[in-house]
Amino acid sequence: MSSSISQILVAILGIGGTLASALLTQRSANRARDRELQHARQLQADEREYVTRQSELEARRTCYAALNAGTRDFINVMTKLVHALERDEVTEELRSELDRSRRDHRLRHAEAQMVLPDAVMAAASTANRHFGDLYGLLVRLDRGTTEPGENVEAARESMSRLWDSLWRMRHVMRVDLGITPPDQGS
Repeated sequence: MSSSISQILVAILGIGGTLASALLTQRSANRARDRELQHARQLQADEREYVTRQSELEARRTCYAALNAGTRDFINVMTKLVHALERDEVTEELRSELDRSRRDHRLRHAEAQMVLPDAVMAAASTANRHFGDLYGLLVRLDRGTTEPGENVEAARESMSRLWDSLWRMRHVMRVDLGITPPDQGS
């Protein structure tokens, strides 16, 4: 092989190597950019998911606070009514307050039904049934239309069961929010 042919072959190989090197470098850069874009997309998706979870948590927290406040108001009015029944001093104002607190509680419970997870909804529904039972008993005691065995003492026992269900509901809410560990006593 003559020296001029070998020089041409060396030149061709040199140019081919240079071009191949540029193509490989470009391909490697494209892969790196694709990985960076994929990573950025994943970070954005993770951020959106985090924001969504935080938003849902805040909505539940707000709902729980409203439901808790409504239940406390309702049971406090019921307690006042029990004391008034014992003293035979029930007033129209107290009856009106009982009706208002019941309406407020029912509204908050209905709103909560659209937000609460199943475990919390079960506890809230149990408390709501106890509220209904106690409310009916208190109204019958106030109107003098009681059935056998219905008296103020029965109302106090019903109120005790209601308090137990309210404590259970609050515990389940706190567990759901991550405030109380699930295994901590209810």
